[in-house]
Amino acid sequence: MNKQKAKRAGLKRRERRVRAKIFGTAERPRLSVHRTNAHIYAQVIDDVDSKTIATASTLDPEFKATGKLGSNKEAAELVGKLVAERAMAAGVTMVTFDRGGRLYHGRVQALADGAREAGLKF
Repeated sequence: MNKQKAKRAGLKRRERRVRAKIFGTAERPRLSVHRTNAHIYAQVIDDVDSKTIATASTLDPEFKATGKLGSNKEAAELVGKLVAERAMAAGVTMVTFDRGGRLYHGRVQALADGAREAGLKF
């Protein structure tokens, strides 16, 4: 197995380990974060009904209107605020945080901080 495949396999293993402990309900859905080198994505998911309640990413028109890049902490914080506003508009105030196998550091932490600033509790 080459180095890239080993890194991807490790990430998938950590994702499964985190998801085994976190489950989103209608009262407290899961805030899932997916990060790539160029962009960051966030979804608020109700796992009982398998429905996405709110979503935001650095590819959204609202984000692109700000003129920021999608690969830094400021962008991640803005995406956190966007997803929190959309979730609160849908009636969600509390979530569980799913870091997606990534460390709670850098852009993932910035997204969580932005969502907390906008009013989500977790």
